[in-house]
Amino acid sequence: MKIYTLHAKQNLPISKKEAWEFLSNPKNLKTITPDYMGFNILSGADRPMFAGQIIQYIVTPVLGIKTKWVTEITHSKNEAYFVDEQRFGPYSLWHHKHFIKEIEGGVEMEDIIDYKLPFGFLGRLLHPILVQPKLKEIFDYRKEKLEELFGTYTI
Repeated sequence: MKIYTLHAKQNLPISKKEAWEFLSNPKNLKTITPDYMGFNILSGADRPMFAGQIIQYIVTPVLGIKTKWVTEITHSKNEAYFVDEQRFGPYSLWHHKHFIKEIEGGVEMEDIIDYKLPFGFLGRLLHPILVQPKLKEIFDYRKEKLEELFGTYTI
């Protein structure tokens, strides 16, 4: 069983409160997801984030194939971190930790995602040629979009 990890950090010139208000609102996920992903929230985004919250989406990650994705917010500490875990979707395991830390002149946002692909050997074979590059592309898009929305961090 192979578990992969994606680690991303980004600094932004905003307050911890402003970062939290944006990131903890599930509706903003659509804003920082590439349009081609066809991201659409079906339910669960009608209130601010809380532990136990179930959010249902439709995404189109590859080849125009629509996929239902259900996540649960399993942990949440105001203005510090939250964790979402896939309950139903394309991965065998998806555990995504979001951390927000105050730094000089802004915040550091850190994502740590542990994930496992289905289909055994085939999943491991597809990881470096399809899944890993797609995840990198999505997080690169997020970084650009967040800088567009909040500015570039310079210190």
